[in-house]
Amino acid sequence: MREIAASSAPQPLDVGDDASDGAFAAARGDGFSVEAFERRAAGRLIGLDAPILTFPLRRGDQVLNPDVAEFGRLALRDAAVLIPVVARGDTASVVLTLRTSHLARHAGQIAFPGGKIDPEDDGPIAAALREANEEIGLDPAAVQPIGYVDPYFAGTGFRVFPVVGLIDPAAAVTPNLAEVAEIFEVPLSHLMADANFARESRAVGDRHHHFYALRYEARYIWGITAGILRSLFERVYG
Repeated sequence: MREIAASSAPQPLDVGDDASDGAFAAARGDGFSVEAFERRAAGRLIGLDAPILTFPLRRGDQVLNPDVAEFGRLALRDAAVLIPVVARGDTASVVLTLRTSHLARHAGQIAFPGGKIDPEDDGPIAAALREANEEIGLDPAAVQPIGYVDPYFAGTGFRVFPVVGLIDPAAAVTPNLAEVAEIFEVPLSHLMADANFARESRAVGDRHHHFYALRYEARYIWGITAGILRSLFERVYG
């Protein structure tokens, strides 16, 4: 993992033959097919029957920013996101979205499908599937949830529950243009390579906010999304 003192403009990466990804896969003794990911995730992800709502917040913005721990005393709102993993031939990809530029929060950022857990949702899984259906038109029947990543504390006042799901490769998706400008995929091998993570920072008022970031081609993935990807990496491949 790289550490950068201050964030810079996104730079394209040549990932056509990513040596770090290949070396990483070889070192692990497996590839990055959906089957290999599912085998590796078994016993490493938090089980679907775990009392996830009671789990402590060990992951989140406070890891790199101890000063945001004060937000933990606030009444946190619960949210859920779907980490959609899909087979593309003999490799796996992760589905991500580019949020539209006019949204009040996180406009123009890369994100997982997800949002607030509503009172009528039967827990984080139901919320993640509903939000994925609303945002990208993903049929809940096309998703096989396989586990949770650790709950994530967002300094914006949310407790985020990431749900990992395997997606039917034939499933159709369509962006809800009120929220999503684009749907795209990134190879799992790229997202799960330690060398591709950087620690960056930006000035926020009179302090610096530190966060994880990754680059893929012209894409810049940072903040909560990159933090959750880092949690997935550490839990399944760390």
